[in-house]
Amino acid sequence: MTDFSRLPLRGRRGAFHVVVESPRGSTVKLKYESSLGAFSLSRPLPRGMRYPFDWGFVPMTKGPDGDPLDAMVLWDEATWPGVVLPCRALGVLQVDQNRTGGKPDERERNDRILAVPMVAPRYEFLRTYEDVSQLEREELAYFFLAAVHFEDKDARILGWEGPEAVEAMLSSQEGG
Repeated sequence: MTDFSRLPLRGRRGAFHVVVESPRGSTVKLKYESSLGAFSLSRPLPRGMRYPFDWGFVPMTKGPDGDPLDAMVLWDEATWPGVVLPCRALGVLQVDQNRTGGKPDERERNDRILAVPMVAPRYEFLRTYEDVSQLEREELAYFFLAAVHFEDKDARILGWEGPEAVEAMLSSQEGG
């Protein structure tokens, strides 16, 4: 059985891996459970919501919330849970939220990496989040807030940073 959380962070040509948990169009948030070696239901999204793009995690990483780093893969296809996409970074949407199991005033970062697959011919022109339209960026930020609206997270958008910020996050996970 494959432990997706233990896959290498990097692939060929400097790409980083994203393991898809909830594919584009999914109405539920799936989560990879390494203890089970399977994907399990985390929660349904609020009624009427769907993932706009493939959603997943970067293996061999850990964010401030204790989970692997989150990533949304911007492209026009939908895959399946467990598909590993070699990606390049466009940027990171910086988010903070209530600390899991903490006091209401304790906050933690839970940033979302925005990536594009290395093989995505219709999106080759994208080099940074700034190449994504302002409307699309606002819709993505709104999606992330609306998706957790009924959770006890009180998520807040802090802003965007470019691909160099993602590379710094990933390099710190690699110990370099």
